[in-house]
Amino acid sequence: MKKFFIILGISSVVLACNSGAEGDKKAEEPKAEEPAPAAAAPSANDEKALELIGSSDCTTCHAIDKKGIGPSYMEVAQKYEATDANINTLVEKVKSGGQGNWGAVPMTPHPDLADDDAKTMITYILSLRN
Repeated sequence: MKKFFIILGISSVVLACNSGAEGDKKAEEPKAEEPAPAAAAPSANDEKALELIGSSDCTTCHAIDKKGIGPSYMEVAQKYEATDANINTLVEKVKSGGQGNWGAVPMTPHPDLADDDAKTMITYILSLRN
C-alpha cells in the first residue's frame, strides 16, 4: 500500500510539472496561419468523367500528374486552354488517334467512344489546368 502512495505522489508531481511546461510552450508558439480552404467537392460531371476514364483504357498510357507512355493529364491541361474549339479538336484526336504531338509513340484510336463521353472526359482533363 505504501508503494501505491509513493507511485501516486510521484505521478502527481510529474503530471503537475509537465502540464506547466505545456502551457509555456503554447504561450511561446506563434499562432498557426488559417488553414487553406478545402478543395471543392467534385461535380457530377467530374465524377462522370473520372468514371469514364477509369472504365476505358486511358489509364494504360496516361495518369493525372505523371508522364507515362503518353502525357499526363496535367501536361495536356497546360498545353490546351479549355475552349470549345480545343475540346472539339481533342475529341477528334482521341477518336482518330495519332502521333507527333507528344512524341513518336502513337495514340491508339478510340472510334467507338461517344462524342459526349469524350467531351466530358476532355473537359475534366482541361479543368486540371487550375
